[in-house]
Amino acid sequence: MLEDLLFKKLTKEEARRLNPLQLAFVGDGVYETFIRNYILLENKELSAHKIHVKAIQYVKAHGQSEIMKALESELGEDEFYIFKRGRNAKSATVPKNADVIEYRAATGFEALIGYLFLIADKERLLYVLNRSIEIINH
Repeated sequence: MLEDLLFKKLTKEEARRLNPLQLAFVGDGVYETFIRNYILLENKELSAHKIHVKAIQYVKAHGQSEIMKALESELGEDEFYIFKRGRNAKSATVPKNADVIEYRAATGFEALIGYLFLIADKERLLYVLNRSIEIINH
């Protein structure tokens, strides 16, 4: 029997025990998929390459850092804890085109997205994802 891994839920405690870079890894995929879908639905005539180019403004470290600056005051205690763990995690490398502080804030953002996805808090996840679009489009 196949297990439905797409919607398998972790408890908050199980998710909190994960390495923040594991949370960010999941969050990066969730956020990238959300943004690609958003751009495609708003611009059905664009080629895959143009969708990719348009997505960059949303998924690059600078954009995610700006999202977190705007969202930080809206985070609950658990969410802020996860963000800080992701932000403070030491990754092996920082991309050449990214500022270290922005890159770390972006990692914290991705960890938050991963956490919300893994605990299946769909309402809060959708709020954060939709706010990220509002913030970048502002």
